[in-house]
Amino acid sequence: MTMLLAGDIGGTKTILALVNSESPQNRERIPQQTTLYEKAYPSQKYSDLTYIVKEFFAEAKQKINKEINVENGCFGIAGPVVNNSSKLTNLNWPELTGDRLQKELSLQKVNLINDFAAIGYGILGLEKEDLYTLQDIKKQPNKPIGVLGAGTGLGECFLTPLENGNYSVFSSEGSHADFAARNDLEFELSTYIREQDKLPRVSIERVVSGMGITAIYEFLCYKYPDKESEKLKDIYQAWESKKEVDIAAEVSRAALENQDTLCEQTMEIFISAYGAEAGNLALKLLPYGGLYIAGGIVTKILPLMKNGTFMESFKAKGRMNSLLSQVPVYIVLNPKVGLIGAALKAAQ
Repeated sequence: MTMLLAGDIGGTKTILALVNSESPQNRERIPQQTTLYEKAYPSQKYSDLTYIVKEFFAEAKQKINKEINVENGCFGIAGPVVNNSSKLTNLNWPELTGDRLQKELSLQKVNLINDFAAIGYGILGLEKEDLYTLQDIKKQPNKPIGVLGAGTGLGECFLTPLENGNYSVFSSEGSHADFAARNDLEFELSTYIREQDKLPRVSIERVVSGMGITAIYEFLCYKYPDKESEKLKDIYQAWESKKEVDIAAEVSRAALENQDTLCEQTMEIFISAYGAEAGNLALKLLPYGGLYIAGGIVTKILPLMKNGTFMESFKAKGRMNSLLSQVPVYIVLNPKVGLIGAALKAAQ
């Protein structure tokens, strides 16, 4: 039994977990892990990750009433990680490096990984109840796995099988590929985003993300000004002036409640584009080990994800429709998948 430290590090909050990890037994591919203590901290209130971890260790010692003897740690970082180091753009912290954290926290090994790579590792530790099945197809063993998820931005990663039955996880910047309009309305949307934001091109992330929901809604208000409701107009103006309102969340909520025509159309376009990009990723990987939809948005709009639009766009690939009909597709319901992944990576 090994004690490990897992972390999910973001500009708003840092979530840490102390985990007992037991080596895989018999034919099990991943270790059995038990969370001993977990807590979230406001990242902005601290000047460095080490101060949070040391406070966490002191609290954990009191809570579980035993010595904290952590060997390895892994942190999923909301930002690029190069050579086991990362500089968080939204925090005034010194650069995080595995070597520095090992020394200052007295750990044997510290791994820093991209937060979406952490989600990739976390996929391997999910249970049946952590998933909602969109396409119920039996997973094929030793086949690639694809993961994508819209939140503030759009993350993508993929897993490839190893000979021992485990998987390697690879980050991807696929969300920054070009957005491909599939109809006249999407072409107008792409042109609108490019001209409004003075961009040389429009990436997929500009449409399939939280900022994408906002952009789609703005476009529809521009195209159909007479259809904008007074309630959403007030919310939008508050967002424009103070930036304190989460306009994407408000649009999603109104669509879920069938309260606003433009909001409903916004989410229809968003989910259709989301499904199309999931299908594009599936065409590139042929993830017969499963395609997983994660991220902060999907669980909030679950009823809309179930209505058929997503899967219709996912499979609308002409002659390749039959291939994508054989890909298992799941929605990740567990919001701690990244933390689970960091713990599994630490166990390696």
